[in-house]
Amino acid sequence: MEPNTPLTRRIFLQQGVTLASLVATIPWFLENSALAMLPADLRVSSQAGVPEDRILVVVQLGGGNDGLNTIIPYGSDDYYRQRPQLGIPAPGTTNGALQLDSKIGIGLHPNLVGFKELIDSGRLAVVQGVGYPNPNRSHFASMDIWHTGKSEGRGNGWIGRYVDNACNGSPQADAEIAIGRSAPLAMFGDLHKPVSFENAKLFQWTGKELPAALDAPYEAMNRAGALEGVVPGSQAAFLMRTALDAQLSSDRIRAAMDKTPLVSYPNSQLSTQMKSIGAMIRDQMKTRVYYASIGGFDTHGGQAGAHGNLMRQVGDALLAFQNDLKAQGNATRVVTMVFSEFGRRVRQNASGGTDHGTAAPMFLMGEGVKAGVHGTHPSLTDLDQGDLKFTCDFRSVYATVLDSWMGAPSKKILGASYPNLKLLRG
Repeated sequence: MEPNTPLTRRIFLQQGVTLASLVATIPWFLENSALAMLPADLRVSSQAGVPEDRILVVVQLGGGNDGLNTIIPYGSDDYYRQRPQLGIPAPGTTNGALQLDSKIGIGLHPNLVGFKELIDSGRLAVVQGVGYPNPNRSHFASMDIWHTGKSEGRGNGWIGRYVDNACNGSPQADAEIAIGRSAPLAMFGDLHKPVSFENAKLFQWTGKELPAALDAPYEAMNRAGALEGVVPGSQAAFLMRTALDAQLSSDRIRAAMDKTPLVSYPNSQLSTQMKSIGAMIRDQMKTRVYYASIGGFDTHGGQAGAHGNLMRQVGDALLAFQNDLKAQGNATRVVTMVFSEFGRRVRQNASGGTDHGTAAPMFLMGEGVKAGVHGTHPSLTDLDQGDLKFTCDFRSVYATVLDSWMGAPSKKILGASYPNLKLLRG
């Protein structure tokens, strides 16, 4: 870039890498926006020890996923006694489970062919029996507990606290992005608030252009760091910087979505979300945490067909996403975590479904995971009022991801120490 070339928004978007040499001369309030345009390998973490090139993707299965028909304990006669109609047959039979571990007799739902491919290729870790003490069977209360990482379910979100800590108080407009009408509680911190949108084409800056013309030079916003007459460091200057960050983020996200993905994605709601996240990762955005969700798991009646369809959507969408990351060359940078607010009761009900339960499996996927089945499957005979007793606290999974993947102090973020489950390669 020539020394006298105007620093326009178009240059910001198209030649962001060149801004590294301009940091000493651009207005102070553009600095974070300039750094946001840099590829991940050229940026410096805002806090020592935080690996800024690593990404966490969280996928929420809303409604309470039936863990017993996701990871099928086909080796247990009690499973079939409790579920005479809903029980999934053993591997090797018609519509039978996909083999996971023949020694202990567990398999995957037959529609989770995507997960089967991931675990066979060393990219999927299954964590059994995940829950928490004194489980709450209310969707809202239990989800609040998962989102806050606190037994009382009150306060801000565990991801929000991570971003607050990792960013060391610096404003980062798109540090965390949720795909959906609204962002989950998990992503709200004291300092940072998440970006959320359903459709990238509708996610755009609707305020006045800064300045008015699309290509007007940003240095016209004053050599001191704001529009003429705006005092640097003032509330007006802060608002100007916030507006500029929002404008740049919306432009960049929509530009990323316009690119054709490197792999084919299935046609489903979750696939659309994962394709969007894949596009933003491919565009080397600085976002550290992405969040996607799919509902429909509250299967009180007619569960067999509905749950089977959801299993196919989840497995196929997440396989496509992992393959997309591999095609991009980003597979080693991303870990995906899949959870639900609770599992279902062991015994099927009279409506061909299952009611709210407790423990259920979680999943971690990516090239950084230690693939295979981890932990102990809950007993089907030693029950708590008809529900499974959890064998793994979900906050141990959070702590493992925070400490071993994101390089963040889990004790500070979660408010207590939880065992590292050694699910990641580090």
